[in-house]
Amino acid sequence: MASRNLFSIPTISTSQITLSPFPRRLAITARSHRRRRPPDRRDMSSIVSIPELPRRRDSEESLLLDSRISVAEGDTADVEGVRDGSVRTQTRKGRNFSSRNKVLGVELSPDNFAVAMVYFVQGVLGLARLAVSFYLKDDLHLDPAETAVITGLSSLPWLVKPLYGFISDSVPLFGYRRRSYLVLSGLLGAFSWSLMAGFVDSKYSAASCILLGSLSVAFSDVVVDSMVVERARGESQSVSGSLQSLCWGSSAFGGIVSSYFSGSLVESYGVRFVFGVTALLPLITSAVAVLVNEQRVVRPMPGQKENITLVNPGFLQTSKQNMIQLWSAIKQTNVFLPTLFIFLWQATPHSDSAMFYFTTNKLGFTPEFLGRVKLVTSIASLLGVGLYNGFLKTVPLRKIFLVTTIFGTGLGMTQVLLVTGFNRQLGISDEWFAIGDSLILTVLAQASFMPVLVLAARLCPEGMEATLFATLMSISNGGSVLGGLMGAGLTQVFGITRDSFDNLSTLIILCNLSSLLPLPLLGLLPKDSPETVGNKDDADIEMKSN
Repeated sequence: MASRNLFSIPTISTSQITLSPFPRRLAITARSHRRRRPPDRRDMSSIVSIPELPRRRDSEESLLLDSRISVAEGDTADVEGVRDGSVRTQTRKGRNFSSRNKVLGVELSPDNFAVAMVYFVQGVLGLARLAVSFYLKDDLHLDPAETAVITGLSSLPWLVKPLYGFISDSVPLFGYRRRSYLVLSGLLGAFSWSLMAGFVDSKYSAASCILLGSLSVAFSDVVVDSMVVERARGESQSVSGSLQSLCWGSSAFGGIVSSYFSGSLVESYGVRFVFGVTALLPLITSAVAVLVNEQRVVRPMPGQKENITLVNPGFLQTSKQNMIQLWSAIKQTNVFLPTLFIFLWQATPHSDSAMFYFTTNKLGFTPEFLGRVKLVTSIASLLGVGLYNGFLKTVPLRKIFLVTTIFGTGLGMTQVLLVTGFNRQLGISDEWFAIGDSLILTVLAQASFMPVLVLAARLCPEGMEATLFATLMSISNGGSVLGGLMGAGLTQVFGITRDSFDNLSTLIILCNLSSLLPLPLLGLLPKDSPETVGNKDDADIEMKSN
């Protein structure tokens, strides 16, 4: 849908791509991989058959198991007996403590606290979003088209998220598959924002630093999502849903907090100060990584050489098997065609960068006011999720996409009223019109994006839910990036600069009408409604929005 938020730099989502590396995050919790229900009880709209491939072990953790030292069966039994007794004792001692320390139904153990804090950091990193926008516009004096190009390039790390999962799962770093990568991701993010705070002085260096920050968030996102998958595996639907609520709530709370302070800090202290404060936030991810409850990968026996490079045979074999399975799933018609529609639906151009320049240079909107608008849109995202869950879950996918796209196109045209000043003739100030317009468009955009998550979840076959879901979301993100780049090209063609907005109305109309182009391809989507998947899928989908 081409109707977008007026003031946020495009985000990788239904409607926009952010200048900062903090797009919407989408993840899916894997169901139990140990004993699964037969496919006919899953009630999916499409069952994807995956050809059998030779595997070294039945478990996904075969690579990790191969690196462990074998233990005699008798010793194993003794260890298990001692551990079983200690677990029962600890359970009796900690039962009352656990019942008193729960958040959203989840025990607030150090491990779960670390997961929640990583999600919170990913939400609160939106603090620098407005600062980046004003820095590119005012300090580097870039035109809207150049800003949109930097935005698209900085979002590239989000297009290869499955690769990060392969690396984290197959290549333990310093003996850990999760802790080490969380620490490095936090340090990388702090490094990139520190450079933005003190050394960056050109568009090329700025693009490089934003790219590093985006890589930091994307990698930590994959790692923490895999941790949630591991914890949810084998748990009941209630426990799994509570864990997802904690993760999503932490991210949403961080996004709301950052929206409230982002504009006022830029106006009071400047963009460099905001970059410096933002540089401290990723260090929280590095700090809480030590709380992650992860078993250290056992080193090889004395005399055996330890190979931790990316070219070790185990990594290559596992990656090859995963890629074969992934391609076997995507190339099937009932997966490929809906995925193609999602990509095309996201790949429509938009005019967010041009509108940001217009509202700040022409209308004189201050950073503090834009921060208030961001706060409103953050809350509006929650309202959009509630709208979908309350009224649209039983509506067929085709009808949802059709109605939301048509309504979004019509409502997106209201931006022309702001550009032409017609709203003032109606007695509505620019500020109030902007707030109301952004609120309505954000609610509709968020509600229209929920079916994308449901559709992606339905397309994932048994045994590779997380990998395929991440791949589908990467494809969707790729469509958003392409839409942003096309928007940058149209901005350049229409001659819209930081001071010239004569053809902005034409650009807005063209971008909104382009969102109607994918509608003839609605036949690529399944006919049945999301509810036919069953209520279990609703608990398995993690819907997070900054």
